[in-house]
Amino acid sequence: MIQHLQHPVFNIIADIAQSNNLEVFVIGGFVRDSILKRPCKDIDIVVKGSGIQLAQQVAAAIGNDCHVTVFRNFGTAMLKFKDWNIEFVGARKESYQPESRKPAVEEGSLEDDQNRRDFTINAMAISLQRHNYGELIDPFNGLSDLKKRLIKTPLDPDITFSDDPLRMMRAIRFATQLNFSIHPATYQAISKNRERINIISKERITDELNKIIMSPVPSIGFLHLDRTGLLELIFPQFSALKGIDIIDNKAHKDNFDHTLQVLDKISVNTDNLWLRWAALLHDIGKPPTKKFSPESGWTFHGHEAKGSHMVYDIFKMFRLPLNEKMKYVQTLVFLHLRPIALAEEVVTDSAVRRLLFEAGDSIDDLMLLCEADITSRNIKKVERFLKNFESVRQKLAEIEEKDRLRNWQPPISGEIIMETFGISPCIEVGIIKTAIREAILDGKIGNNYEEAYRYMLQEAEKLNLKKK
Repeated sequence: MIQHLQHPVFNIIADIAQSNNLEVFVIGGFVRDSILKRPCKDIDIVVKGSGIQLAQQVAAAIGNDCHVTVFRNFGTAMLKFKDWNIEFVGARKESYQPESRKPAVEEGSLEDDQNRRDFTINAMAISLQRHNYGELIDPFNGLSDLKKRLIKTPLDPDITFSDDPLRMMRAIRFATQLNFSIHPATYQAISKNRERINIISKERITDELNKIIMSPVPSIGFLHLDRTGLLELIFPQFSALKGIDIIDNKAHKDNFDHTLQVLDKISVNTDNLWLRWAALLHDIGKPPTKKFSPESGWTFHGHEAKGSHMVYDIFKMFRLPLNEKMKYVQTLVFLHLRPIALAEEVVTDSAVRRLLFEAGDSIDDLMLLCEADITSRNIKKVERFLKNFESVRQKLAEIEEKDRLRNWQPPISGEIIMETFGISPCIEVGIIKTAIREAILDGKIGNNYEEAYRYMLQEAEKLNLKKK
């Protein structure tokens, strides 16, 4: 018996099944993850009959105002029990129309329900009936595929993916999360049916893409997406990074491979989804800025600025939040060359002040991104960069301690300027504010009110402004 079946909620379900002569099973991801000894707090219960009614009976047996959320349109109910999410559904069979992934549903048997599952490892069920409690029902040899570490559809993969094309993304996502391989016929069917992905909403695609990005080694998923032809359909801007151009024996690196290396490296050090997105997009501006000149070879001048602007369109395309999360990614993409440039030069106080001012609270994540961005095969070059990075980090800490520039605002505001000189909002206010900010960042004056006020008076005099 799977150890988790000793949990009291399963005994409650089993007692109700016994009293009401119901056929009840736990199925899908919980069974898979229990066998793999992976943590799982989401349980799918399938019953021959009404899932909603069973959920309400279980909630009543648990007591303590256990709450059931009913989704009558889908014939399902969700129950929260401590930190477990338990979904109840009646066994069903499905049929699909070509233009939609939403199936026509009718009541069915456990066999029908297992037939509609996406992969063999997700089609396993365990009985919750007293006469065979804990018995594994595995008609498609999912247990064997788990041992082989294999993603495989239970039925014809062409039909499986044509019926619900999101399953193509799910196959790649599971292969990435679990580090499994994909069965050759299943893989071939993904490539064959890839155009069907166009009927899937961007929100569902993005959900799977985010799970790939959050996997231990995300590059596995992106390589599968590329090789099956899905990547160019769902993410053409990223697909455009592929390839190496050679002119006059001068070549640039493959920015697709480089980006996946950066993503994998940063994923070792962070589970911040948005920092991983920044790694994924840090060079996204290179294809539209790529130029060749006989003197300097291949260049990507301004790719950080171009890439930062592209972030908005990409986030909008994937229905990602157009809020502080997007601005954070834009900031990291825009600044990702700056620490590397500092590591190549003598680190000046003014350069560090500017970096702190522009990066704000993102400075530590920016440094993580930039260290991950060092992917040269030249070991000595990497060692030199990393050593120089330590000096940049030290300088950042010193300046931060001394000047407190993280999320800094200059001590003289526009309101103070207007009040001092009796003026309304105008271009002169902006000129003076910028001058004060630049003087502090350059170290000409201290980051305090008194020095900034005196500097304001000097700059105002140049503009023929007089105190009130």
